[in-house]
Amino acid sequence: MRFDLTDLRLFLAVVDAGSITHGAADVGLSLPAASERLRDMEATGEVTLLNRGRRGIAPTEAGEMLAHHARKILHQMAQMRGDIGQYAKGLRTSVRIFANTAAITEFLPERFGSWMAAHPQIDVDLKERESGEVARNVSAGFAEIGVLSSAVETDNLILRPFATDRLVCVASREHPLAGNGPVLFADLLGDPFIGMAGGALQDHIEGQASRLATKMKMRVRLRSFQGICRMAGAGTGVGIIPESAAKRCQRSTQIAIIRLRDEWATRRLSLCVRDEGELTPPAKALFDHLSHTAK
Repeated sequence: MRFDLTDLRLFLAVVDAGSITHGAADVGLSLPAASERLRDMEATGEVTLLNRGRRGIAPTEAGEMLAHHARKILHQMAQMRGDIGQYAKGLRTSVRIFANTAAITEFLPERFGSWMAAHPQIDVDLKERESGEVARNVSAGFAEIGVLSSAVETDNLILRPFATDRLVCVASREHPLAGNGPVLFADLLGDPFIGMAGGALQDHIEGQASRLATKMKMRVRLRSFQGICRMAGAGTGVGIIPESAAKRCQRSTQIAIIRLRDEWATRRLSLCVRDEGELTPPAKALFDHLSHTAK
């Protein structure tokens, strides 16, 4: 049987996610392309690798064996690229990082800049995911480094402090709650919301509304924090964004910043890896750099 590296990455992603849909997304494949690859893997090997049921996907005994070997192969490939990259002048290598929205938008760009300029042969493959997915993917070996909220389960991962991310409400200066001190998220659920057009942060916020057995009244979805602040300042609705972004936007928009009292609104972000000893040299260098620049 012949499986290529994409087959192995996909198979591991599906097994760890328990879902073909989520596994396909983790490796950047469409659902039809992923399903076809998985069928071809089983047909080529003349073996059933996955049990498909209403509650998701589970590997067969043969599938467990394939997953075991796939992890070893992919890890060895990553180590080979990193080790050779130290000696091969023109060989490019990359470090794969999964991070939540706040880390990607507010913290990582500044901290990547000087390091990447000093390492021109190393690229960064950066993916945005919810914190729970970050933990799962780092644990499974799909990403070498993760940046996530410390609120998620990370029992098998090594953590280092990275940053504090506070979420705040942005609203017009005439909003009834402006200037009255911190509020609960529940106090805002009667307002229309301006949200992000997708992304891990928006999923996290809407998940908090679901825990309160309600839904946010979404009036419009935008692609930037600046856009959310402009519309909030005009009285269109309220938005929830990182405090650092709100303060940056406050200089050019007519917004009030309202702190949230909910515990989930203050998140300690952490760097995570599965095992520092397993990191490729480029990943170890970047992990150390990000750890030393933690705030």
